[in-house]
Amino acid sequence: MHTDLLTLAALDAADMDTLFDRAIELKARHKKGINDQPLLGKSLGLVFDKHSTRTRLSFEVAAIQLGGVSIFISSKDTQMARNEPVMDTARVLSRYLDLIAIRTYSQAFLEEFADAADIPVINALTDMYHPCQVLSDLLTVIEKKGGYKGLKIAWLGDGNNMAHSWINAAAALGLNLTLACPEGYLPDSQILEPAVAKGGNITVVQDPYEAVRDADVVNTDVWASMGQESEQAEREKVFKPFQVNAGLMEKAAPDAIVMHCLPAHRGEEITEDVLEGPQSVVWDQTENKLHMHKAILDVLLKG
Repeated sequence: MHTDLLTLAALDAADMDTLFDRAIELKARHKKGINDQPLLGKSLGLVFDKHSTRTRLSFEVAAIQLGGVSIFISSKDTQMARNEPVMDTARVLSRYLDLIAIRTYSQAFLEEFADAADIPVINALTDMYHPCQVLSDLLTVIEKKGGYKGLKIAWLGDGNNMAHSWINAAAALGLNLTLACPEGYLPDSQILEPAVAKGGNITVVQDPYEAVRDADVVNTDVWASMGQESEQAEREKVFKPFQVNAGLMEKAAPDAIVMHCLPAHRGEEITEDVLEGPQSVVWDQTENKLHMHKAILDVLLKG
């Protein structure tokens, strides 16, 4: 397993399976009241540029439940806001912390920070990737479907950071992944093409009904991510046909599950009846961020 977790493209199937197995184990032990404390005496730093509810809280609680402490650091309150070089901040924080999770805009910033740091660095979201979210989503798929092999997974909406991390996961795990994205909002070809070349069974279409036909997992996200608020009105027009609704779900497998990484805009990318319906696993999905983040911290700290 790599020291850092910057993108799923750096992990292979064995790495991911190690994380899934550990998350399942830690979740089961926690439910039984067993308190594992591999982070006892250790500290997790959270350097965040972007707002967060689930990612911040799940990382903070993960550190606490594993016996460690977490320290939230808004980057605007650091000397980086006054143009201190990233490498200097990374080297300083490496002397204080044992792990660090960064939620920011630029993947290049994250990678520059990781290059200079002497501690494990975790991508808690960039504009390009959201690896921890997809790992926790796959944990939910494993729980609900008994595994991930042989399933058809559909992604509807923007070819965004979530789509990119699903593409990376599909390449490593051999997932059958179909993404339905409107023209002009396709996944980055520099991410898609290497994943396909690696052997990923990945298809990109413009027809959402084709994507969900016989799908076992239907997945979506908001149409305008953080930093794209000015595009909201235009995106609503473009993405309207990609809404996950009851009519669309009729094309999926009868026992298909519906996923959304949240926050959800009811009536936009997903309808209320589907989000709150019997096929939705959204609330189990969001809980699993906690258990996957515990596994990530544990495994990375062990090296």
